[in-house]
Amino acid sequence: MRGDHDAFAALIGTAANRMYALACLILRDADRAEDATQEAIVRAWRELPRLREAARFDAWLRRLVVNACYDEARRGRRRAEISLVNLSDRSSGDPSGALAERDRIERAFRRLPLEQRTVLALQHYFEQSHAEIAATLEVPVGTVKSRIRYGLVAMRAALAADDRVTTVASDGRTA
Repeated sequence: MRGDHDAFAALIGTAANRMYALACLILRDADRAEDATQEAIVRAWRELPRLREAARFDAWLRRLVVNACYDEARRGRRRAEISLVNLSDRSSGDPSGALAERDRIERAFRRLPLEQRTVLALQHYFEQSHAEIAATLEVPVGTVKSRIRYGLVAMRAALAADDRVTTVASDGRTA
């Protein structure tokens, strides 16, 4: 908070991978996620003296990443597409059925609005409670709950639609 570059680098160094992972989940594009992460780090350096509670540093960083992702998404330069499946998972001899299921879930997740992807990523990948997500996003808990609910409903609908398309395709009929 006093401008020590080395101390800041140590703090960010431990959090950078988590910041990037969150940005990837939200934006669905590696390049845009990298841009958002870098922007969040720059904002963190500039705004660190204003951080009131040092114990909330991680939550504060997550909020900066989410804001940077929202800004990046608004720019709309490219369509967001990145795999939820790590390359290491793909090369580990994963059976094609499990890989196909992950790809199916990824397609459904990609169709969600940005706000719903954000809350679902924070809940399922970062294991945050509704209250923690609300604090991170600076929205009411009820808003978090509704975004999660509508996001899950939309995911189920997208998966069901995907099942119908697969069934039609396997029957040999066209839609």
